[in-house]
Parts: sequence; structure tokens; C-alpha cells
Amino acid sequence: MPPGTATGDTRADGGDGATSSVLYTYDLAPTKKQGRRWGAYNVFTLWANDVHSLGNYAFAIGLFALGLNVWGILAAFALASVLLFLLLTLSGFMGHKTGVPFPVMSRIAFGIRGAKIPAAVRGIVAIAWFGIQTYLASAVLSALLIAMFPGLRGLDSNSLLGQSTLGWISFLSLWALQLLIVSYGMQMIRRYMAFAAPTTLITMLALAVWMFVRADGSISVSVDAPLTGGAMWLQILQAAALWVVIYGTFVLNFCDFTRSARSRGSIVRGNVIGIPLNMLFFAVIVVVLSGAQFKLDGHVITSPTDIVRTIPNMVLLATASLALIALTVAVNLLANFVAPIYALIDLFPRRLNFRRAGVVSAVVGLVILPWNLYNSPIVVNYFLGGLGALLGPLFGVIMADYWLLRKSRINVPDLYSEDPRGEYHYSRGFNPRAVAAFVPAAAVAVVVALVPFFHAAAGFSWFVGALLAAVFYALIADRGAQIRDVDGESIAVAAE
Repeated sequence: MPPGTATGDTRADGGDGATSSVLYTYDLAPTKKQGRRWGAYNVFTLWANDVHSLGNYAFAIGLFALGLNVWGILAAFALASVLLFLLLTLSGFMGHKTGVPFPVMSRIAFGIRGAKIPAAVRGIVAIAWFGIQTYLASAVLSALLIAMFPGLRGLDSNSLLGQSTLGWISFLSLWALQLLIVSYGMQMIRRYMAFAAPTTLITMLALAVWMFVRADGSISVSVDAPLTGGAMWLQILQAAALWVVIYGTFVLNFCDFTRSARSRGSIVRGNVIGIPLNMLFFAVIVVVLSGAQFKLDGHVITSPTDIVRTIPNMVLLATASLALIALTVAVNLLANFVAPIYALIDLFPRRLNFRRAGVVSAVVGLVILPWNLYNSPIVVNYFLGGLGALLGPLFGVIMADYWLLRKSRINVPDLYSEDPRGEYHYSRGFNPRAVAAFVPAAAVAVVVALVPFFHAAAGFSWFVGALLAAVFYALIADRGAQIRDVDGESIAVAAE
């Protein structure tokens, strides 16, 4: 069956009726267990790429500027890595068992129609950050082009819709590259990850070693007035929580990738190497870059690009810049491109397949002029921050339903059935109990995240929302409903 083909008459063994062409397409179908290709290395490459993003470096280096010393930064990332390992392993197991992407996974708790709510929220956040990350990478490319060809500086002095001519050229080039990669499907994304991960790790390690040598083999362990006592520990806890919040989007749709995982063991091994070990490696790189630069001139850098621009050798400068660009493209593909593609397919199953949805996502990411979003603190903090706060409650409801109520027993064929007797039909396709648990928890999470009075607790908004939603749902969930465990092999398609 070719990508994008829908079926309206496939019978599902153990299900309550035929699969619906509104709910079932090739791209949304469960993957066959036989032939899944994602092993531990592929899972590891997700994190090797995603952790080392420009945005993550800016966040982590900012901790040094806020007064955390080297050991405080390492402690924050050690704690965050443990939390993420647990959350992502639970989420990953769901994808492996069912073989379905996030929009379909959401149908379990929210219903076959109610699932469009979490899918849409996740997709909107992802598209906005897709554009922003592409813009950040294009800024690195523009700087590299000017360094290599100074005559291009004239193209960087005008402004059209907030971007210079050179900025537009750089942005559209990287935009088109990502669209090309996605057009070949998940298999091409997997191959790109496998290439980008070692390139990223080697480049960042080389950059840290170079800075360490420049600083005569030592670094500053803190700024001049570091945090101490309770203030230090509060910052460590907030930093760990915010790091989890950064991955709040990925925690939700990790199943988009683990639906192609060979086994639970491959997910665990890939997560062990990719999260705790890789994040501590990342933290070491951060403290070396921050501490070495502070020792050299007393200034705290805001991003690795600040250091890259100081590399005196043009070949090394180009290599480091291209590695950062490749890294940012990898992060975008993982965290910000796949999610909206599946969300759009779920919203318009009869019109879109993986490739067409990729085009739509990319076009929206372009027309929102993401550089203007990024340069507007109001938009980033309130719009994206508010939407981000909704992700915790969504996670709480979905996890409580899957692990606490159903104990991982899922009737996969019924996820694609519109039969009113189906397990996930609930009330006209919506689960009112899931909505009732989500709404108050989401309201509390948004207030904690955005209201200045709760500034000290804002970093914990994701956890507050997730825990409240999970507790609310556990209290009001329907425990009298029939729960069956039926795999989706009868309607599954080959994994990419």
C-alpha cells in the first residue's frame, strides 16, 4: 500500500468494526513488529543530536551566568537526566507496544475525536519552534558566509520583513534542505541522525578541547559572585525542572520514533547511553566552554557560536559552523518537524500523507516569520510558554490512562474504528473524563508558568500540571469499562 492510501473496509481482528478512512491511513497505521529497524544506536542518535542544540547550549550556559558553579551545573543535569530517562522510557515503551504515532496514541485517553486536541497543541508548538530553530541555524550560516566572502556583507545590511537578503538566502536554503530530507520519510531521517550524531559529538568535543588549551589548561569554576546555600539548590532544582520542560514536547511524541524500535531493550540501552551519559557529556562541554571563556576575558558567552566566530583558522571555522548547522537541522527534524506532520495527517487524513504534511508544516513555519517571534519576548514567553505549559497536563492524562488504568492493555484496532461500541469512542468520540482532568490541571499549569506572582515556581509548571492531571484522572476514570489487549498486526504496515 503506498503512503497516504486510506482504507475504509479493513477488518480488525478483535475490534468492534471496520477501520475508518477518517482514522486510518498508511502513515497513521500501526507498524508491524517484524522488520522494525530502530536499534539502540538509532535511539542514542536522537539524543546525541537533540541534546546538543544551539538553544540548549544557550540555556545551559545561561546557568553559569546566573551564578551556578561547575558542580551545580553538573548536579542539575544529572538530576534532569534521571527524570528524563524515566519519563522517556515509559513513553517509548508505549510506542513500541502499539506501533502507533502520537496522534493515534492520544485516542486511547481522549477518544478518537478528542485526540485532535493534544495533537493540535503539540503540532502548533512544534511548527513555531521549527521556524525559530531554522532561523538560528541560518544566522550561523550567514555569519560563515560573510567570514568566507566579505563582499556579501552588503547583502546583510537591508531588511525585508525583518530579514536581510543574505538572511533570506540562508534561511530558505536550510528550510529547503530540511523539507528535502523529510520528503523521503522516516527512513531518511534515521539515516541523517546516524550521520549527524558522531559529527556533532566530535565537533563539540574538539571545540571544548581547543578552548581548554587556550585557557592554559584550566577554567573558572564560577562567576565572581556565585550562588550559595539555599539559593544555589533552588537554582539547581529549577534548572533540572526547566530542562525537563524543554523536552516536554519530545516526551509526548517519543512514540513517533519508538514505534519502529526493535525491542524494549533497544529503547532502554539507547536511552541509557543517550540521556544520562550524553547529557553529562553535554554538561562537561558547557562548563569547559563557559569557564574557559570567563577565565580568558571575564565575559560569559551566550552560545557556542560566540566561540566559533573567534576561531582564527578559516577551515576550522567553516567546519565548526557547518557542524552546528547540521546539528540544528537534526534537532529540528526530531523535535519540531515529525510531530506536526503526524498531527496534520490526523487532522486531514484524506488529503495529506507524510510528504504533503511536511510541505504544509514547512510553509507554515515560513509564513509566520519566525525571527519576529524569536525577537519578541511577549510571544515567546506568553504564547509559546503558555502552550508549553499545556504539555504537562496532556502527558499526565495519557500516562495515567495507559499505565495506571489500562496497565498497558490496548485494543489497537479499535483506535481506528468509528463504531459506537468501540473502546475509544466514549461519548461521540470524546472522553469527557480525560477533558475534565486536563482542563483544571492545564489552568493551574498556565497560571504558574505565566503569572509573575508564581515566578519562583514557574520552572516547575510542567510537573505541577502533569501530576495534577494524573491525579485528577486517576480519581475520576471509568474503571468499569471493558479493557482488552489486542495487537494491531492485522492492520499494520511495514515500519520505516
